[in-house]
This record gives sequence, structure tokens and C-alpha cells, in this order.
Amino acid sequence: MKHLVRTSLVSALMLAGLSAPAWARAPAAASASDAGGWQSLFNGRSLAGWHSYNMKGAASGWSVVDGAIHLQRTPDSKLEQVQDLITDASYQNFDLKLEWKMSPCADAGVMFNVHEDPKYTYTFETGVEMQIADLACTVPDSRVLYERAGDMFDLYAAPYESVRAAGQWNQIEIRVDHGHVQFLQNGKKTVDTHLWTAAWKQRVAKTKFATWPGFAKYHQGHISLQGTENKGRAGQPIQLWFRHIRIKRL
Repeated sequence: MKHLVRTSLVSALMLAGLSAPAWARAPAAASASDAGGWQSLFNGRSLAGWHSYNMKGAASGWSVVDGAIHLQRTPDSKLEQVQDLITDASYQNFDLKLEWKMSPCADAGVMFNVHEDPKYTYTFETGVEMQIADLACTVPDSRVLYERAGDMFDLYAAPYESVRAAGQWNQIEIRVDHGHVQFLQNGKKTVDTHLWTAAWKQRVAKTKFATWPGFAKYHQGHISLQGTENKGRAGQPIQLWFRHIRIKRL
């Protein structure tokens, strides 16, 4: 009955020359590019332009739901079911914007400069990560500096908290321009640094990445949405959503 009422209302609005309300509109696929140079990386309907790391297509845990890229995983999900998504194309200097939300206690990441090679198992072995996480109950990440939403994972901590509660959409931006990296979360700058400088190398040398031969070595690569983190409420599925993904080459 509710569906019939909504359908009738939408029809009436259209006949009257008025726009349908937001809840009645189907997700619109972004255009391939616009005058500002932005290009959509997600058409709102399929995973075209994406595949899972070192796989031919997308892992089975990834799908498109209500105009968003969606991941559902369980505590016993296998790697081949939730392997990180990466863009088919690679990028060097760019501005990336997207929105994400997640179920309570989950965490994940958005990575760049990911190098795809069978000698690596995970995207984070080469890519630099902007952490995304539920602040309220992700343990231990949300309790540790350098591992909260908006941080450059294990390297640079945001000066303040800017993430929204689980289930709410967050807007992030990653800008990479000849090694100059800036992260923004919900309109606030969380990281501003330069890769590959002497100071950068000194910082990396003090982390676990010091023993990872491929970490941050590549000056261009794929964008990645992480699906392999197995954190969340005990015994409950982990869910992630990503939408409005667009990029501009610089």
C-alpha cells in the first residue's frame, strides 16, 4: 500500500511539472566527465571499471546496492570473497572524492598508488592508506593515534576527530600532486604531507612499513577500496558502502 501511495504521489508531482522528492528518485549515474575535469569512477549501477586485487573480476562480497558499492563480509569470509576492489586504471597526480559509511565497529581504508602484482597479496603492501573507521567502537584502531578515520594509517594522525557515527555518510578527499598529499574528511583537513622526502623516509623507517619492500615505492597506481579488514561486532556481518566516487587528474 505504501508503494502505491508513493507511486501515485510521484505521478501527480510529475503531471504538475514538479520534481519528485529525493526518496523517489533513482540514483543518477554521474557523467563520464564534466567541464571541471572530474570523471566518475562509479556509474551507480555496476562495478564496471573495478576489479578485485589480482583477480579478473570483483570478489563475491562486493555488489551494488541502492546506487552504492556495497561490501558484506562475515568473520569467516575467505580472502577471495572480500579481496579489495581496485580501479582498472592507474593514476599519478589526482584529486579523488567519495562518500563512505559502515556498520558499527568496522574499519577499512581507501588506498592509492597501489601496484598490482602477484608477488603481493594485499593492496596495503604497496599503497598508502587513508584510514576510515567507526570511532565509537573499533578496537584497537579507533583508540590509537595514526589509526583513526582520516589518518594516514600508521604514519600521520589527524589533529581532531571529524568522523560521523556509524551508519552516516562521510565525505573524504585525497589529493596527490607530485608527492604532496592532502586528506580531507567532512570538510576538515586531516593530513598534509609530502611523500618520498627525507622526512618521509625517516618516518616510514620507524614503522612496520620499514620492512615492506614495496610500500609507497610506486609513484602511480590504482585506487583501492579495502574489504579485507575483519573488524566489527562479534558474530555480526561487516558492511561498507561507497558512493559518489569521482576523480580529476592533475
